[in-house]
Amino acid sequence: MTKLHLVLALSVAAMPAMVFAQEAVLIRDASVFDGERNVGKRSVLIEGGKIANPDFRGKPKPGTEVIDGKGKTLLPGMIDSHVHAFGDNETSLLFGVTTQLDMFMPPELNKDVKAKTKNGGNRAVADLYSAGYLATVPKGHGTQFGAPVPTLTTPEEADAWVAARVAEGSDYIKIVNEPGTTIGRPLPTLESATIKALVLAAHKRGKLAVVHVQGYDTATDALNAGADGLVHLFADKPADAAFVKLAKTRRVFVTPTITVFEGFSGRAGGAPLLDAPAFEGLLDKRAQETVKTSFGKDRSAELDATMRTSISALAAAGVPILAGTDSGNPGTYFGLSLHRELELLVKAGLTPSQALVAATSAPAKAYQLADRGRIAKGLIADLVLVEGDPTKDILATRNIVNIWKSGQSAMPLREARRTVLATKAAAPMGTPFALPADGRIAAFSQEAENVKMSAPVGLGWSTTSDSIMGGSSTVKVTLGGVAPNGQQALLIAGDVKQGTFAQWAGVGYMPGQTQFQPTNLSNANALKFWARGTGAGFGVMAFSERSGQMPITRTFAATKGWAEVTVKFADLNGFDPTTANLLTINALQPGPFSLEIADVRLVKE
Repeated sequence: MTKLHLVLALSVAAMPAMVFAQEAVLIRDASVFDGERNVGKRSVLIEGGKIANPDFRGKPKPGTEVIDGKGKTLLPGMIDSHVHAFGDNETSLLFGVTTQLDMFMPPELNKDVKAKTKNGGNRAVADLYSAGYLATVPKGHGTQFGAPVPTLTTPEEADAWVAARVAEGSDYIKIVNEPGTTIGRPLPTLESATIKALVLAAHKRGKLAVVHVQGYDTATDALNAGADGLVHLFADKPADAAFVKLAKTRRVFVTPTITVFEGFSGRAGGAPLLDAPAFEGLLDKRAQETVKTSFGKDRSAELDATMRTSISALAAAGVPILAGTDSGNPGTYFGLSLHRELELLVKAGLTPSQALVAATSAPAKAYQLADRGRIAKGLIADLVLVEGDPTKDILATRNIVNIWKSGQSAMPLREARRTVLATKAAAPMGTPFALPADGRIAAFSQEAENVKMSAPVGLGWSTTSDSIMGGSSTVKVTLGGVAPNGQQALLIAGDVKQGTFAQWAGVGYMPGQTQFQPTNLSNANALKFWARGTGAGFGVMAFSERSGQMPITRTFAATKGWAEVTVKFADLNGFDPTTANLLTINALQPGPFSLEIADVRLVKE
């Protein structure tokens, strides 16, 4: 089976072309947060895509568009300091995020938007700066996503590795220090000497070196190696006085990314943002389901307490805190999630104004982006106008009235997005899947030295495991016995290894004619099969387009004796059978397993 991408892109190619004019705009009598503080009521003049006058007091020229800012607050366009800008990252601008700092993606994927960033040509998407490939070891964190990643293992390789990234156009160097101790699965990672060599090689070429950490010890190692910043804040323990002193002494910045951590701590905290009136209709169902995703038992109270202790202490010591979301991961979405991160930063002890600094001037200063992040003469006119005062109530950032990208309003783009999504939502589903007369979707047989797993319709069956997400579970299939109704069984055996948030090994069925093609299974309402086996736990996982291709799981028991299993689609809460991508039958719990299945059918009950 090919690699499973849990987050897919929604194409915006259908959006109508926009004409971008370099017109003059006067935002009159708004309360202005200039990126550092609220400077009171002012009128801000935009000309030629730049801030011509941040405190305009004269009469505007004829033809100048005048925007009434009374009762509203004008902010610099926001900067998300940690994203992975693949997929539907075009949404960022629609939520007031005008610049994104990408922390890992193949450089060939972002050449166009980066070129436009450099020449000021972005109008329909956020500007993008990127680390390109990250520095990691073979089979280390960052290699599990399917893209070929150039790796290294020794200090001697560091200089050439960094030189190659700079040649590819990396704006800064991202380094991984992730042994996996905080996620429950050991990972190989770079040694301290190699991290230090990478930092030195980056500084030699005038590039910042930022480090991925999730634990106190690795964060300390990164600072001692000379890192300029941490792109996560550890959550395994609160920052103590020694760490705060080290961070202050080393003059580093910290991007906590609380938003992504809360999802992995069992809380879908960003879900309420989907109900914000200004955000309505900007995300499709798939994206919404991604925002609603969380994993495991709710441990978010512990996360909140740890982050509050750490962030309050770091901020009090003057360590710059940057707002970043790690969007591109489950539980987050481009643009939308930065508003949640601001809320969480305030919850962690920052004032609303400090949180706004973390999303505007602080990342601009940290990443040496001198042309943005503040409302000042000559800077790019990336601006957001909101109803209310977010320096008093951070939730006011959600009340967006207008957005300007290089002086051009993004509101037509927002309306175009809403139109596209509304049209797609109203479109009829595809023709319902034509079930075989007996509903049977699998036939198992021997073909030469291989087991044949055929299906009368669709792409058919293949093995699947968490190896596509960097896991180490194994699976092998052979012919099994015969079920009570005389059907040939498939024997699935292997070993499930403890993973980060999910682990599995088994077989999967794709009903479409191409990989992960959405297929309408509404002629059935359940999956039925015979099963017997030994192991710690089994389940059916269902993936659908409208559930964000996130796995929806229903467990079932398997014993040494044959039993017929029925899994109703209604019990797969969140699975949309009209846009089904994949159905799998798996072992889910760590340990060796053996499972026989036979007579697999889609049925209507």
